[in-house]
Amino acid sequence: MDRRAFGEHPNRPGGPPAGQGAEYTGRYVILLDPSNQESGLNALRSAADIAPVERVRGAESANVAGLLDRPDVSVHFENLAAAVVEVRPEQRHALVTTAEAENSILAAEPERIVYASQIMAPDRAPTAFLPSYRSDEEVVARLSKAEAATFQGPAWDEQKATWGLQAIRANISGMTGRGVKIAVLDTGVDTDHPDLVGCIEETASFVLGESVEDVFGHGTHCIGTTAGPAKPQQGPRYGVAPEARVLAGKVLGNNGRGTDGQILAGMDWAVARGARVISMSLGAPVQPGELFPQTYEIVALRALERGTVIVAAAGNEADRPGFVPPVGRPANCPSILAVGALDRGLRTAVFSCGGINGQGGEVDIAAPGVDVHSSVPGGGYARFMGTSMATPHVAGVLALLAQANPDASAAELRATLLAGAFPLPQPARDVGAGLVQAP
Repeated sequence: MDRRAFGEHPNRPGGPPAGQGAEYTGRYVILLDPSNQESGLNALRSAADIAPVERVRGAESANVAGLLDRPDVSVHFENLAAAVVEVRPEQRHALVTTAEAENSILAAEPERIVYASQIMAPDRAPTAFLPSYRSDEEVVARLSKAEAATFQGPAWDEQKATWGLQAIRANISGMTGRGVKIAVLDTGVDTDHPDLVGCIEETASFVLGESVEDVFGHGTHCIGTTAGPAKPQQGPRYGVAPEARVLAGKVLGNNGRGTDGQILAGMDWAVARGARVISMSLGAPVQPGELFPQTYEIVALRALERGTVIVAAAGNEADRPGFVPPVGRPANCPSILAVGALDRGLRTAVFSCGGINGQGGEVDIAAPGVDVHSSVPGGGYARFMGTSMATPHVAGVLALLAQANPDASAAELRATLLAGAFPLPQPARDVGAGLVQAP
């Protein structure tokens, strides 16, 4: 095991090689040996005096948000063999030392804050901008007038289907994703949106004091791209898998922020509910050379074994052509598909992060992520951009593949997706296998 998996809190000497501006909660995420979970927890109780442990099983969701918000308990996700533990500052070093020595503990990492990977389109007033991501207005301001005039790329006829659906051939696919469960872990959903009421299978909020209703706007847009109807109330078709069933998990709050613990809770719930795909348009930046998070990687491996493919946004911190930072976390895990964004000309979007880091930090595949039309809260529509908008295109295609190949394992679905991508002239570090294609 790489000892860098056992990172100390950044306020202590010897902290992990975290990205600049990384935010931490003070808690730790622990990955346990599934066959010997209690041994690891007992070791932490004895040596680091962690807060009392409350167990959660994957299908449960009602009380999880409250447990994660309590400073007097640690939360054990039994089905994932993972725990989010509360520990006093003076005991953090003991926790890390114990984790390194205890064979039943596979990884221990500081819990981080994670953000929605969204860039608002200029025709929509932003509800919030997060420090790690920038607005489309800022992108356009850095382009010359000539570049700005061609920023949208060549014209696409969007009377019947969005340019994104045409580019990935979803609008002519014989598959609809019928019956396939897709979990979208995000800022929630507008449960009353007329286009989405028919596709929502189940909802759950893992954010204390907030219902699943989407105030930020991000989750509703991503869910629309994934599974919006073949015949929406207004405008062109914009949903990739219109007959898929959506599990809408709110893991990011109304301010677009969440924690590793909330995301793990959503992943646990989604896998237990039988999701074939988990779509996560969220992340946090990393530094060149930074190791992928062991916690997310191990959880993703366990999800694959249980039939679930996870896709995540590559991140929006780039300022191409001059600055291309690494794929963010958790998309930088080898077992999570990292999705880069393309503009209307099928060029790499100026904000899309690149495969700078190895060991999982590659871009795996690319999808439309600029000028993406989809649903927003209040029953309306808007165009957003970001690797967030590219990710649900890929999640929807995975649902189409799962319908076409119902007996395929998660690993086989993943391999089929990558093998079917349309090659692009850009380097693989920017677009991976190429443009995702519907079966």
